[in-house]
Amino acid sequence: IDKALAKAGKDRGKPTLIRLRTIIGFPAPTRQNSAKAHGEPLGADEVRKTKAILGWPLDEAFHVPAEVTGEIAGHQAAGERVRKGWDRRLRKYRKEFPELAGEFDSALSGAVQLDWAGITPQFPPGTMLATRQASATTLQALAAVIPTLAGGSADLAGSTGTNVPGLATFGRQEIGRNFAWGIREHGMASAMNGMALHGGVRPYGSTFLVFADYMKPAIRLAALMGLPTIYIFTHDSIGVGEDGPTHQPIEHLAMLRSIPNMTVFRPGDAAETAEAWRAAIERTEGPTALILTRQKLPVPARDGLGAVADVRRGGYVLQEPGESARAIVISNGSELPVAVAAARQLGAEGIPVRVVSLPSWEAFRRQPQAYRDQVLPPTLRARVSIEAATRFGWLEWVTDGGEMIGIEHFGASAPAERLFQEFGLTAEAVVAAVRRVLARRSA
Repeated sequence: IDKALAKAGKDRGKPTLIRLRTIIGFPAPTRQNSAKAHGEPLGADEVRKTKAILGWPLDEAFHVPAEVTGEIAGHQAAGERVRKGWDRRLRKYRKEFPELAGEFDSALSGAVQLDWAGITPQFPPGTMLATRQASATTLQALAAVIPTLAGGSADLAGSTGTNVPGLATFGRQEIGRNFAWGIREHGMASAMNGMALHGGVRPYGSTFLVFADYMKPAIRLAALMGLPTIYIFTHDSIGVGEDGPTHQPIEHLAMLRSIPNMTVFRPGDAAETAEAWRAAIERTEGPTALILTRQKLPVPARDGLGAVADVRRGGYVLQEPGESARAIVISNGSELPVAVAAARQLGAEGIPVRVVSLPSWEAFRRQPQAYRDQVLPPTLRARVSIEAATRFGWLEWVTDGGEMIGIEHFGASAPAERLFQEFGLTAEAVVAAVRRVLARRSA
């Protein structure tokens, strides 16, 4: 094996495959070549017999052969020499190039100090913009000031907006910050894990939300290891439209939200998208997923709306009625404008309604209880949620006093507007649900 690895290491022109024919559990006398050797302890008697076959001492609970400890000692000495040489060169570098050394340290630590007010793009109110487009604009602004930010897409850069103009593409001939990962989502996410573990680079990767399935093992490991990877998932709902149910994610938000140490943001407009990006950049103890629309959404004037900076807190009061609210409508993403339209209609009928934007459940849970109660008062349990995905998990925010509007089936192939109408993701459906909730509570 050692000779094969040494030979493979000398060939830098192409990959090498080393095939080993092995017997599971070898040389255990009765357990080798059996499933039990994989899934169960050998047992004291089998361990003793196996040691006898190997010629190992029978009286040692855990034996390490001398040739192994000798090999380790040699590597320790070699590693110490390499480390001392590195430290010597680094001290010299710090002395000769203190400013560059500071940038180097900052890159390895992952710390980012930015003038966010000067960086964050401004989006003209009254226009229409998909959150994937707002994300692309924000990413370009961030890439210009964060030299460690690097990534790309699983062959969908044109759709996900992740090819940053002016930056080279990483390849054999050039070290660039745009990555063409190819149609290999799992490979992309796994490589991002390696990049994040090494340090000195902040990796992001993108694809359609429905393809998060292919990345799940690597995403889970990123969360387990606390890696600050960033996933950009676009085409986030039945709003994908004519591509049909195979490309329309229904259960994927619930899946991502269920992963421990994962933070998911589903912003409802361009300004919220920019704030979600800031939250992703500032989060260094685990992965963040940005869930973005294919279809265009209105860019609202922020006058009279809650502070968009509170997106980073996971949830906030987007719109408050002129008098005490009788109900709360909670939403995010492309359904947030639907919630606002429903509140407007209910207000015209004399039913004051608060609209809460809840783009990140995880970030909201991390807030102090006092803030969460301020946004979702425990005494105001007449609540309705709307999200173009399975309702799984929404009961936490709606409580048993409210209703949840979502999708408990796969989508269909049709324009987004028709699908939202057909599947009841409309302001009229929200209005009807609020009326029902209030009627039950007054009965």
